[in-house]
Amino acid sequence: MSPRRKQETPAAAPAADDSALPLRLLADMLRIRRLEEKCAELYGAGKIRGFLHLYIGEEACAAGTMHALAADDNVVATYREHGHALLRGVPMNAIMAEMFGKAAGCSRGRGGSMHLFDAARRFYGGQAIVGGGLPLAVGLALADRMRKLPRITACVFGEGAMAEGAFHESINLAALWQLPVLFCCENNLYAMGTALARSESQTDLCAKAAAYKVRARAADGMDVRAVHAAVGDAVAAVRAGGGPFFVELQTYRFRAHSMFDPDLYRDKAEIEAWKQRGPIHTFSAQLKAEGRLDEAAFLRLDAAAQAEVDAAVAFAEAAPWEPVADLLRDVHTPEAAR
Repeated sequence: MSPRRKQETPAAAPAADDSALPLRLLADMLRIRRLEEKCAELYGAGKIRGFLHLYIGEEACAAGTMHALAADDNVVATYREHGHALLRGVPMNAIMAEMFGKAAGCSRGRGGSMHLFDAARRFYGGQAIVGGGLPLAVGLALADRMRKLPRITACVFGEGAMAEGAFHESINLAALWQLPVLFCCENNLYAMGTALARSESQTDLCAKAAAYKVRARAADGMDVRAVHAAVGDAVAAVRAGGGPFFVELQTYRFRAHSMFDPDLYRDKAEIEAWKQRGPIHTFSAQLKAEGRLDEAAFLRLDAAAQAEVDAAVAFAEAAPWEPVADLLRDVHTPEAAR
């Protein structure tokens, strides 16, 4: 297991006084887990095609982050974004239909796994290009600044994106112009099949952000409460006008980079060691110890998540394909067509 940067103690407690929040966080992590497990099964059955990057093991990052944002904030995500889209409010039916390539999908079946999109919920992808969402996030934040709107833009990306020029250009402009951007790096240690320490001379990711005079902190991405507290503090700082903030969520994906990845670049023992810190079973154990949850309640949450997934699959199976007559729709904008 690779050494990690020391994490800061959260400056503020998570919303522990919100009695419904802990169970909501657990329920949402279960929704992501069951959705992704089903996607893997459907991919093997040939129902889902193209690329598929699973988030299993990283659920605490999405749950803690999305619950720290306001409904009017913008979210830009990476290609491992099923969980972010779901917790942002994109219906599971629309996500599953998108996976199937059906017209009822949130991108009308044209985007697939890596291009989930929902403008009404201010969820701007789903970016297939590594680091591609970073300049988009800065642009959204600049637009909001110019329109004097109070919202912030959260940009989720992996540690591999920090090796891209787009990261350095984006965080530099955000800092220079003091834009309301939350840079949220989900560091799962492996950019595709390359370990962070094998590709980067500086593995302290917060130091990279600090080099641009951006405030930064690291948090345990396997602990949903730690994520919620760290991101909540960062969101408050950005919303108060303090400029951009960088949060590194130290996490781990239990599955390979994608369904095509043989996963030969890491030891099985390392994977098993991280699974012992799996965010769902550790958090549910905490809640049981605190008297907030019992096994029957856990099983009800899990059954509800599975029922939602089953309904989404049925919806996607029954949904129509895009008509052939619509195949040229949106290929050009009306202005460009003239």
